[in-house]
Parts: sequence; C-alpha cells; structure tokens
Amino acid sequence: MEMELLGMNFTCVFNSLAHGTFPHTDCLLPLISKVLGYLIVAASAIVKLPQLYIIVKNKSVRGLSVVSYELEVIGYTIALAYCLHKGLPFSAYGELVFLLLQGIILVGLIYYYSGPLGPTTTIKAAIYCALAPTILAGEINPVLFEGLYASQHAIFFFSKIPQIWKNYTNKSTGELSFLTSFMNFGGSVVRVFTSMQEGAPTSMILGSVKAALLNGTIMTQIIVYGRQNSKKEKKLD
Repeated sequence: MEMELLGMNFTCVFNSLAHGTFPHTDCLLPLISKVLGYLIVAASAIVKLPQLYIIVKNKSVRGLSVVSYELEVIGYTIALAYCLHKGLPFSAYGELVFLLLQGIILVGLIYYYSGPLGPTTTIKAAIYCALAPTILAGEINPVLFEGLYASQHAIFFFSKIPQIWKNYTNKSTGELSFLTSFMNFGGSVVRVFTSMQEGAPTSMILGSVKAALLNGTIMTQIIVYGRQNSKKEKKLD
C-alpha cells in the first residue's frame, strides 16, 4: 500500500516499522530531506518578519546596507526563476518565493525610512519592476538564462559583503535582527543537505554552502559586537 503525502513517501518507513526494523538510510534520508525542505519553506514565510518588526518599531534602518538587500532581491528573483524553469520540486526551492516577497517589502521599508527617494533609487526600482516578470516567466534566451543563474552566486556573495563590511567598520550591527540572521544561517545549513538529497545541481549546493558561511559571519558579528557594546554601556554606567 502506497502512503504518499506532498511528495513524501512514507511507505518504506511504515513497512519497516511494521516488521519491527528500523528504516534503512536509503529509505529514511529522502523522507527526512523532504520534511526538512518543507520546514525550511514554512520557516521562510516568517524569517524576515523579526527584521521587518525591528525596523517598523524603531522607525530606523541604522546599520542596514541598502545595497545588500537590493542585491539580495535580485538574487532571489534569478534563483526562483531558474528553479521554476528547471521544474524542481517545490520543497527544493519554495522558500525563495517567501524570501523574495519579504525581501521586496524590506527594501521598500529601507527606502521609506532612509528619506526622500533620489532619481537613482527610482530608476533602479523601475528597471527591476520591468525586468523581473520576464525573468520569472523564463521568457529569455536559454544561454542568457544560464548566465544569469551563474551570476546569482556572485550576486548573493556580494549582497552580504557590504553588510559584513559595514558591521565591521561600525563595530555595530545597528538594527539587524539576530533571530532573522540565525534563521538564515540555519536554513542555509539544512538546505545544503536537502539540495544533495533532491539531486540539485552542484552549483545550487555550493551556493547553499556559501550562504551558510556568509550568514554565519553576520550572525557572529551580531553576537560579538552586541557583547562589546553591552560592556561599553556597563563601563559608562
């Protein structure tokens, strides 16, 4: 009897347990990968909410690099379009949908709390709105599409560098949310495993490894600089 739900096959697991044996790794690992994949997708629906909440609550984007978040949105757009084009299972990329939507809202808030929009910002926003639907629909030259996907690894890398550098030079992480950074790091680590199990391209796996390293760096900065600032405040008291 086949037992399948949302692409997760529980048949071999229940059959093994029914016979009093522990499921074999060949049976268990794909199921664990699917479950973790859907958990990442579920968590991604709220991963940036703590950051959005802090910005709205404090009415401040102090310490946040607008370039980092703009590049992040571009990277999410390209990655999501590629996954849709390749027909990967939703559990392998579903978080990109929520990350893209929240990323766009986050960039909008940064623009809003940073003051009046300059012409450069307006032009950048207009270009994105014009090109994003075409890219997501996959209505571009296949060779160009592959080139865009290859570039998104560099985009994600450089999206983190301005924020990491800003944290380092300020010796502070401003309004950055530790919870959001922690969830980004955890999701990246888990995605390395699920990408390998789902048979994702090597470039996607390497991208997840890189994301884990960069998100881990930002999370560490929040911890380190938060402690340093707390010690300074105690000395002043």
